[in-house]
Amino acid sequence: MIRAALCIAGKDLTLVCRRGAALPQSFLLGLLLIFIFSLSGAPGEQVSAQAAAAVFWLSALFCQVLIFNALYALEEDDGQRDLLLLLPCPAQSVWLGKALAGLLLLLAAQAVFAPALVLFLDQSLEGSAAEGLLLLLLADLGLAALGSLLGALAQGQASRESLLSIIIFPLLLPLLLAAIRIGAGVLSGRGEGAAEWFRVLIAFDAVFAAAGLVLFGALYGARE
Repeated sequence: MIRAALCIAGKDLTLVCRRGAALPQSFLLGLLLIFIFSLSGAPGEQVSAQAAAAVFWLSALFCQVLIFNALYALEEDDGQRDLLLLLPCPAQSVWLGKALAGLLLLLAAQAVFAPALVLFLDQSLEGSAAEGLLLLLLADLGLAALGSLLGALAQGQASRESLLSIIIFPLLLPLLLAAIRIGAGVLSGRGEGAAEWFRVLIAFDAVFAAAGLVLFGALYGARE
């Protein structure tokens, strides 16, 4: 299953980078949100660390929706979804491969968003860099696990594709709250209570990783 997932992730990354418009679109959308927020305050007004963290993770969330819509749209033409299901490997390999591809694309987008926080919102890293990297890893794993699961549910026709953006926001509330609280502590250097929020992230990742492994085969194989 791991080898098949790596092959699917490599194929998706190649296709998205060669012909997909979703990657630059997602980067530009996140940068636009950060830039617009920078114009919302009075000239010279200092943006709080919590507000900056909230804008960063909302940008990442919108970026995630575009990325997983694009990844699952790759097989929607000419019956290519059926070809993936006929591979001699578990259907969960598709979920894992697309989650891995989405995770790498999301990290690439965040590598662009982070300097934008410094440039537009005048933020700096006052806390632990290791804590910030751990936050990125755990939060992005949850975003990738849930995004890959709901991406399979949302594909097929335009009305169903809109479900991804509608369903995903309520489900992601625990992850967003934890990521914003920890991110604010990393930016400001005041990270009290971060351990509890890290436990929320770990629990979120575990729940949706298990849901992906159990439910993906039924969701991805379903037809209208």
